[in-house]
Amino acid sequence: MCVILTRMEISRQIEALLFFKGEPVTVSFLAKTLGVSEEDALHGLDVLRQELSGRGIILMQNANEYMLGTAPQMGPMIEALLKEDLSKELGKAGLETLATVLYRGPILRSEINYLRGVNSNYILRNLLVRGLIEKVDQGGRSTAYQPTFELLSYMGVSKVSDLPGYEEIKKAVEEFKQSDTEKDHGHEEE
Repeated sequence: MCVILTRMEISRQIEALLFFKGEPVTVSFLAKTLGVSEEDALHGLDVLRQELSGRGIILMQNANEYMLGTAPQMGPMIEALLKEDLSKELGKAGLETLATVLYRGPILRSEINYLRGVNSNYILRNLLVRGLIEKVDQGGRSTAYQPTFELLSYMGVSKVSDLPGYEEIKKAVEEFKQSDTEKDHGHEEE
C-alpha cells in the first residue's frame, strides 16, 4: 500500500530527522530516508522554515545541507548556558566519553553510544564546545570524533599512541568487539 505524505507531514518528519541527527544532512538524504522526491523534500523544508519563523529554532542551510539551529536572538541566553557548562567539571560520563574518543578515535557517534550503552549526544556537544574533541568528516554522511591537538598537548603527549596503556586498551577493545560480534552471529543462527 502506497502512503502519500502531505507537505505538512513531510515537514514534520524532516523536523524530527533534523532534530535526531543533530548535524547537517543533504536534501537527497532527507528524500531517500522519507521515501519522497527531492522536490517534495525541498517543499517540506520550505514549509518547515515558515513554521519555525519567529520561534527559538531556525532552519539553517549551507549549500545543499540543512540542520536545525538556535535563532540569532537567542544568542545571549545560549552564550550564558555555554559559560555555565564550561565552568562545570566533566563528570564520570564526560571522562568516559573522552577516554573512548582518545583511545578509539576517530570514532562514530553510534559506536560511542554502543560502547557506552547510552546516548552520548549531550556529552559529545559539551566536549566539542570545550575544544577537547573535534568532528572529522569520514566522507559522505558519516561524522567521526577525534581528540584535538589542544587535548593531546594538555595531556603531554605528541600522538594518541603515546597515551598510557594505549596498546593494551586498544587490544582489549578489539577483543571485546570480536567477542560481541561472535555472540551476535551465534544468536542469528539460533
